[in-house]
Amino acid sequence: MDTATLIGIVSAFALVLSAIMMGSGLSVFFHLPSLMIVLGGTFGATMINYPIRDVLGVFKVIKNVFFSRIWGTQELISRFLEFSKKARREGLLGLESELVKLNDPFLMKGLQLAIDGIEPQAIREIMETEIDYLQERHRAGAEILSTMATFFPAMGLIGTLIGLVQMLKTMEDPSTIGPAMALALLTTFYGALAANLVCLPMAGKLRKRSKEEALIKEMMVNGIISIANGENPRITEQKLHSFISPEQRESRFR
Repeated sequence: MDTATLIGIVSAFALVLSAIMMGSGLSVFFHLPSLMIVLGGTFGATMINYPIRDVLGVFKVIKNVFFSRIWGTQELISRFLEFSKKARREGLLGLESELVKLNDPFLMKGLQLAIDGIEPQAIREIMETEIDYLQERHRAGAEILSTMATFFPAMGLIGTLIGLVQMLKTMEDPSTIGPAMALALLTTFYGALAANLVCLPMAGKLRKRSKEEALIKEMMVNGIISIANGENPRITEQKLHSFISPEQRESRFR
């Protein structure tokens, strides 16, 4: 679980709810017709805009906002130095025993290609194609969330117009003005809340995670190519250090 995401969601909604409770009860802010307009309208418009498989697939991508295991750069460099030293001592076949210890399919696939004797250039092409499509999947998920963030306030505005029309058509009956005004205002509230506290922050986190994951996977590709070429572990370390800032570099060779 990503702590920052959890703290952000809990604190944002807790503060909004606390502010509501200070002025009135929560029941005042629950209005089923408003929710139907905002949620139904937004999901309907999203499915018109994208294929249904992409809309349903975004829920799988959203889990990366909350759960994402990304290697630390120093942890990854240390692991590749171990791989490099073992490959120099025992040959590439010696790395087969290391595969069972890994739980990263991308790294396992790259090392297996190297062990199988695939040319380094071919390994790079295969792995970088996978990185490209990983980024495309993340980009699509962030794009759908951003699109929903534009639809939510728009549906809120439509609900506001519906409420105003209902109010103006029944001005002679004072008892209908309150419910119509509630519909007019609460749809805008729901739309702004969903866009700015859910969709836009999640889209931003997905873009950030995508960049971080692509960097780590690019480091893996370069480490695998270095091992496949039989390079000295010190050279492997220097190549991987080029991906991180000088302050973060901790050499294992003194």
